[in-house]
Amino acid sequence: MGHSKPHRPTALVVEDDDIQREMLSLMLEDRNFEVLQCEDGETAALALKMKHPTLMVTDINLVGKMDGVDLAHYAQQQNADMRIIVISGRPLPRPLPPGAQFFTKPVYPTALLAATKR
Repeated sequence: MGHSKPHRPTALVVEDDDIQREMLSLMLEDRNFEVLQCEDGETAALALKMKHPTLMVTDINLVGKMDGVDLAHYAQQQNADMRIIVISGRPLPRPLPPGAQFFTKPVYPTALLAATKR
């Protein structure tokens, strides 16, 4: 008889910088998240539809046509209960959906991890 693995929440990390994406992913994996990584909004939108993550961490500036703010609004339409964290080194270009959190870079790991527990 097989043993089932305990359910791990899924997080989606969307960042076009490889090093930052990997750093965020490792931090979340240490918190027992299964992590999906994307570098652009279009791929992330597909991951949102197919994998139904409970948490998304996205940069604002992404390669492709969709930026992180667009992606945050799309994610909330897909799952109103999803925790959404948006990070950027620049000010927000337009409002985020209600409940989404914004962090300026550099993001301190303790602040980001506290936001994932909401």
